[in-house]
Amino acid sequence: MVRTRAPKAPDLPGSAKKAIAALGGDGPHPVLRGDLGLVGLPGVLYTPATGLGRPAVAFGHDWMQTPQRYLPLLRHLASWGIVAAAPGTFRGPVPSHARFSADLRTTLEVCANVRLGEGRISVDPTRLALAGHGMGGGCAVLAAADRESLGEPVAAVATLALSETYPSAIAAAERVHAPALHLAAGKDQVSPLPGNAEPVATEWAGPVLLRNLPKANHLGFLSGRNWFDTLLAGKPHTGTARLSRALLTAFLLRVFTGDGKLDEVAYGDLKRTEILLAR
Repeated sequence: MVRTRAPKAPDLPGSAKKAIAALGGDGPHPVLRGDLGLVGLPGVLYTPATGLGRPAVAFGHDWMQTPQRYLPLLRHLASWGIVAAAPGTFRGPVPSHARFSADLRTTLEVCANVRLGEGRISVDPTRLALAGHGMGGGCAVLAAADRESLGEPVAAVATLALSETYPSAIAAAERVHAPALHLAAGKDQVSPLPGNAEPVATEWAGPVLLRNLPKANHLGFLSGRNWFDTLLAGKPHTGTARLSRALLTAFLLRVFTGDGKLDEVAYGDLKRTEILLAR
């Protein structure tokens, strides 16, 4: 596999407020969409149109959701130069968290070992991340812990309104040393604060930031509609989706590029958010 030097951080406006606004919109890269089914795993894949040695993230969906509800997020990450893939397994009412976390690990392996975009895109195996929403966030933690036990740690972990899993994501957190961003939703009635994100962040072995979005609900990170939404409190919210995309993008770019100029937007005090834990 061809690898390149770490990518440079994008040019962003000077103030954190303007930088977050920029990161909430599309990045500079044209985007391609693919299907993980071509390599035997149901799911979707978004990539920048070209580039060798790209970073990649595998994203886990929430309980009873599908990857299609995260397409704007996946496409957004790809527009900022990050390969983003989401397996579409275990969408039923009684999912196996252990097996879904294994599918997230498989998704990363596919990204790292298969040339994408008709051979024009490759992924650097040293710049891999795991992320997810709700159940998918908990499974991302499980997957990260499992990779560490195998001597293959990921570069970063990020979660949105994380939900507890079985095996326990809280117990797994103490085995993960990768930098982590956990975004909690202040109006979350599925995983309310103090809830699952807080003990996971507290137990995290590596650098960690727990940031609360006070006006967000559990479903605010999603796009589109689903009949199942009527059974849960909350609904998709454009402002929450845009803000969380910006925060996730800032964090991943900071980790992947190593550029300290992104510290303020990745880790600093920002409007419409509050830092609950930083270590």
